[in-house]
Amino acid sequence: MKIIYGDLIKMALEEHFDVIIHGCNSFCNMGAGIARTIRYTFPKAYDADCATKRGDKEKLGTITTAIDGHLTIVNGYTQHTYGGGLQVDYDALRQVFKIVKERFGDKRIGYPLIGAGLAGGDWKIISLIIEEELQGCDHTLVIIEKEIYDNILKEELV
Repeated sequence: MKIIYGDLIKMALEEHFDVIIHGCNSFCNMGAGIARTIRYTFPKAYDADCATKRGDKEKLGTITTAIDGHLTIVNGYTQHTYGGGLQVDYDALRQVFKIVKERFGDKRIGYPLIGAGLAGGDWKIISLIIEEELQGCDHTLVIIEKEIYDNILKEELV
């Protein structure tokens, strides 16, 4: 796993990645964190999420995708609900990354601290899952810089 600091969305728009992945819940809202930024930057990703059944727990471990120019955005269903505490489902996360490798293993893949932010997961566990499932792939963790995070937080409060 390569690790860099920066803005995943900006880097994706600048064609540093062919595929980006983020975690979604089963309720089609994409209303906070990086999911919110993806919702407004790549509306087709939100449309793909909304094309699924709202609140369907069966979505766990599956993905939807959207294409925007050169980029494929993967909505990975890694949690059922949202709103504090441990929300990420580690088995679902593993299944999402298995699918990503099967479908996009030959692409440049970028992702945030998926499952470790608002979903409350343990990054030590998550990173091991990602390393195992994306072994042999070109994949990069993009950790958001504090200044970028502060600006996003300000936008969410407006």
